[in-house]
Amino acid sequence: MSVVVVGSLNRDVVTRVAHVPGPGETVLATDLVRTAGGKGGNQAVAAKRAGGARVAFIGAIGADADGRVLRDALAADDIDVSGIEVVDAPTGTALISVADDGENAIVVAPGANAQRTALTEHQRTLVADARVLVTQLEIPAALVLDAASARGSAIHVLNAAPSQPVADGGAELLATVDVLIVNEHEMRDLSGRTDIEAGVDDLLGRVPVIVVTLGSAGCLVATPEGRRRVAAFPVDAVDTTGAGDTFCGVFAARLAAGGTAVPHLDLLVDAARAGAAAASLSVQRPGAQDSVPTAREVDVLLEAGGRR
Repeated sequence: MSVVVVGSLNRDVVTRVAHVPGPGETVLATDLVRTAGGKGGNQAVAAKRAGGARVAFIGAIGADADGRVLRDALAADDIDVSGIEVVDAPTGTALISVADDGENAIVVAPGANAQRTALTEHQRTLVADARVLVTQLEIPAALVLDAASARGSAIHVLNAAPSQPVADGGAELLATVDVLIVNEHEMRDLSGRTDIEAGVDDLLGRVPVIVVTLGSAGCLVATPEGRRRVAAFPVDAVDTTGAGDTFCGVFAARLAAGGTAVPHLDLLVDAARAGAAAASLSVQRPGAQDSVPTAREVDVLLEAGGRR
């Protein structure tokens, strides 16, 4: 398998609002939809649909209608869902408010996603067969560690999101990571530094490759051999939900195409540029998994150099 994603599945309940409410504020929504989401599921769909990789997903759902919807949505994208467990807990749910300017606020009830801390034998077999293992922090850190221990020669890409405290400052977790993907907030939480360059300096002492996503400012790719900025593709955002996950999934798919060795800086930058292109397409559409573009759409944008 090219890419194996160990992560979360959530039923997204999305409301469209004029602006994201502040503390104590009530706003009226103009729309409400239920869609497929969860950082792990979103990244798996992106790796498959926009990245063209062969993908397997490992995670947990409840024995409820939402769980069946989420599993079926992945299967419809030709993702291997044999690693999904049904557990005695409700399927994860994300409550999302999307403002007219595309910004969002998200509250996640993990449900089934929080119930597993170790892989089954079948799941370990799937991970061992991967070229790239993708994990996030919407599942227990213990499960991420167990997946990393089963990965064989696979590249481990950790998207350290959502930001949360990890034991020993994340030392044990980061020791398993080949590529760390974080946004500015997550970088500051992990490094304890407010300046991006200083934070990267700190984290490069603990992981071989760091990618810091910077929203409309693109991203920074850093390795011991150098640092490169990747520009964003200018777009008018409709909904930023899942954009970071789309970036991660496509980035992982591009890494998988290169085998199981962590690539040099030029190839990492190429993967980041493809991820940025896919993310820019996704924010022009509503939803998380629903907004993920096709690999052909990504290639067309890359060939056009971001021109609209």
